Amino acid sequence: MEFTAYDIAIIPLIIALVALIVRLGFPKKYAPVIALVLGIAAGFVYLAPDEPKQAVLYGIVAGLAAVGLYSGVKNVGQAAFTIEVEDVKGGKDSSA
Repeated sequence: MEFTAYDIAIIPLIIALVALIVRLGFPKKYAPVIALVLGIAAGFVYLAPDEPKQAVLYGIVAGLAAVGLYSGVKNVGQAAFTIEVEDVKGGKDSSA
């Protein structure tokens, strides 16, 4: 089995479920572990239900991809916000 576009769509779903679980009160520091568990569960249920070894491998890949995507978007968003705040405060001369 290979990853297809439909299989990759599980990654945003994992991100959304992790965000929901964290919002319901689960400690945020465990979000990567939750993503891995959800990824492995998706591996067994959706990605490779008949092949346990591949299910675990695909699940780990999906969970780690979800963690990386979330972290990357969060860091870029924080950097953009920091630049805007510095511009507003006069920390950088944007006319140069």
